[in-house]
Amino acid sequence: MDTYPISSNSLEKFYYINGNYFGQQYKEHLSGFKTWGQKHHAKDWVLFPENVGARLSIDETALTNGELYTIVTNKAAKGRKGALVAMIEGTGAEKVIKILDKIPEKARACVEEVTLDMANSMEKIVRSCFPKANRVIDRFHVQKLAYDALQEIRIAHRWDAINEETNAIENAKADGVKYVPQVLSNGDTKKQLLARSRYLLFKPGDKWTDKQKKRAAILFELYPDIKQAYSLTHSLRMIFSKNTNKGVAYTKMAKWFNDVTESGFKSFNTISATFYSHYPEILNFFDNRSTNASAESFNAKLKAFRATQRGVTDVEFFIFRVAKIYA
Repeated sequence: MDTYPISSNSLEKFYYINGNYFGQQYKEHLSGFKTWGQKHHAKDWVLFPENVGARLSIDETALTNGELYTIVTNKAAKGRKGALVAMIEGTGAEKVIKILDKIPEKARACVEEVTLDMANSMEKIVRSCFPKANRVIDRFHVQKLAYDALQEIRIAHRWDAINEETNAIENAKADGVKYVPQVLSNGDTKKQLLARSRYLLFKPGDKWTDKQKKRAAILFELYPDIKQAYSLTHSLRMIFSKNTNKGVAYTKMAKWFNDVTESGFKSFNTISATFYSHYPEILNFFDNRSTNASAESFNAKLKAFRATQRGVTDVEFFIFRVAKIYA
C-alpha cells in the first residue's frame, strides 16, 4: 500500500486545529528531526547504504528554485519504503561519486544493473561507483530524442505556414480585399493542421482516432518529410517494443542508422551520432528490458509532495520527511 505525505494545513478542517502551529510542533517535538543523524548535512546529501539492491536507478530532479539533486533509488522497493538510496545536491560527477563512495565497497560491488539517462556525468558516476553493474540507458530517453527531432521538423513547417498566412493577410490589406484563409478538407487551415498534429505524431497509427487519421493523411500528403520522419520514429519505437533478442535488436538498430543517414535530416543525424556513442548501454536494455520508469515515478512523488507544501522553504526538513517515508 502506497504512503502519501500530507501537509499539516490539510488537517485543519477535519480536526479543527491550527495547521501552522501543529506543523511547527510536529517538526520541533514529534518528528524526531532534531535528533536525526543526517540533519547536519541533509541539505547537501543523505545516504542510506542499507537500501542498496541489485538493480538501481539514477536520475536528477529539481527540488526547489530549480536546484537539481541527484537521486539513486532501489527498483525492488517499487517507490515505497526502502526505495531511497541517496539524495545528493547537484549533478556534478565528482561530488556525487565522493558521496556514493561512502557506501561500503562490498555493497556497491553487488549492484548488477543501473538504469540512467544519456548524460555523461551519470555514466561517469555509475562507472566509478558501481563498476560491476551493467549500465542501461533508458529507452524513453532514447525515443524522446527522436520525437524531438520529428517535432522540430513539424515546428519549422508551422513557422513557414504562419509567415505565409501573415504575408497573405498583408497582401489582402494592400489590395483592399478581405483575407480568406485556405481551408483543407478536414476544416483546418495549414497553420491549424500543423499545430493540431502535435499529439498524433507521438502515437502509433493504430491508436489514432478517426479525426486524427484524417488529419494525418492530409499532413503526410502536404509534408512528405514529416511522414518520413514519423516513419523513422515509429521504426525506432518498434525496435524497443517488439524485440527481446539483443542480437536481432543490434541488427535492426544498425539498419535504422542507415535509414537515418539516407533521410538526410540533420536533426536525426545528430541523434544517430549520439546513439552511436552510447550504443552498448542502449542495447543493454534488451537484456532485462529495464527502464528508468521507477526513477521517474519517484520524481513524480517528490513533485506531488512538494506541491502539498506549496514549495520547499525548509529543505532539510523536507528531505527528512522524504527519508522517513521512502528510506
